[in-house]
Amino acid sequence: MFLLEDMITRQKLVNLLFCLFVTLSVTAFGQQQKPNIIFILTDDQRWDALGYAGNTIIQTPEMDKLAEQGVYFKNAFVTTPICAASRASILTGLYERTHGYTFGQTLNESYASESYPLQMKKAGYHTGFYGKFGIKYPGFKSLFDEADDYDRDVKYPDRRGYFYKTINGDSTHLTEYTAYQAQEFIKSAPEDQPFLLSLAFSAPHAHDPAKDQFFWTDAVDDLYKDVKIPGPILDQKKYFDAQPEYVKTSESRTRWFWRYDTPEHYQQSMKGYYRMISQVDIQIGKIRTLLEEKGIADNTIIIFMGDNGYFCGERQLAGKWLMYDNSLRVPMIIYDPRNPRHRVVEDVALNIDIAPTILEFAGVKAPELWQGESLEGYVKGGNPAQGRPGFVVEHLWKIDIIPASEGFRTHEWKYFRYQADLDHEELYNLKKDPLEKNNIAGKNRYQEVLDEMRGHFEKKVAKLEADKID
Repeated sequence: MFLLEDMITRQKLVNLLFCLFVTLSVTAFGQQQKPNIIFILTDDQRWDALGYAGNTIIQTPEMDKLAEQGVYFKNAFVTTPICAASRASILTGLYERTHGYTFGQTLNESYASESYPLQMKKAGYHTGFYGKFGIKYPGFKSLFDEADDYDRDVKYPDRRGYFYKTINGDSTHLTEYTAYQAQEFIKSAPEDQPFLLSLAFSAPHAHDPAKDQFFWTDAVDDLYKDVKIPGPILDQKKYFDAQPEYVKTSESRTRWFWRYDTPEHYQQSMKGYYRMISQVDIQIGKIRTLLEEKGIADNTIIIFMGDNGYFCGERQLAGKWLMYDNSLRVPMIIYDPRNPRHRVVEDVALNIDIAPTILEFAGVKAPELWQGESLEGYVKGGNPAQGRPGFVVEHLWKIDIIPASEGFRTHEWKYFRYQADLDHEELYNLKKDPLEKNNIAGKNRYQEVLDEMRGHFEKKVAKLEADKID
């Protein structure tokens, strides 16, 4: 009797231990199967500063390889064309109109607490960040397990602004320094956790205080020496003259004199800009080689994009900030080795889509307050953002040298205006006029379209304002 009861008890214990073992094994297996994710952000790289985008001069073989092996988003945009607000939108999955962050402010704690790195930490990911964070937030280091925030050092009005970091005592370019930190992170990442690594290169941002705006290393010094880069489209004075006076006297014009005001100056600046992008490209190759050597390349997703677009002399302007596509359009690539499906996607993708995309790859539910769409489905043949009707474009920083502006863009139309001059409106038919040459806002036959686009903008803005956290 007691022997039988004893045997039954022992069997129950064995069954319980077996179930527990299976549960733990499945959980551990599931954790091992979660992908590593590397998010790479460049600074001021416009959409066509990429070989895969059709640029036959720039040399970006590693970026091109990612595009060829993965999903290339042909119509990727930022919602705000300036680094501070765009990076806040990437971090929080929110439009500037909602998160309210730009230069001279501090990111709201409520939005930071819902940011993608914290969501990933909660989900068991080992997280790291290296490079230009670009957002003023006192709790920066608490967002990641490992983190280092730095950018060009403006106290040096020369090449030292890019060469003040050292590796083993030797001065190095910031691009190489960021890549070095990335490799050290990958080498030392815990083997029992998936990792999320965010890299924010300062390049190819010009070093604004310096007479020579662009700085690179000897590794790319010979590139483009014997090449003549074609001048900018729309460089005729009539396109500059068409601008409102507050644009003609803005920082966009000031920086044109810094970089593009003569043919010789233009060649010098463009070759420097391209060399800095090529240097980032080389470092991406080194990071991918390390993933192969560690045996984790097949389970590491790479997401790549630029933080905003860039004027390269078009309309005799420089910088970003304005609502033309030069400022808004960026490169974007997602490479998932677990689903090696090459696609060129025509649907609109946005900077606010990065956070929900990262979370969906990790199997994590996005916070309800986020405003972007996950792009994860594109690697599996889906079209999750296909129904996007349009998006707000905005630059809300109140500063005298850059006029604040706002608008709405669809596949076919773009509407925008300047906040200090609401009577000046611009409307472009992007299908017929992709270069935005002809402002048709003042033509009677387009009055209905103008009213409709203004209405779309104002309706969307009301929603974005309503989403703010007090």
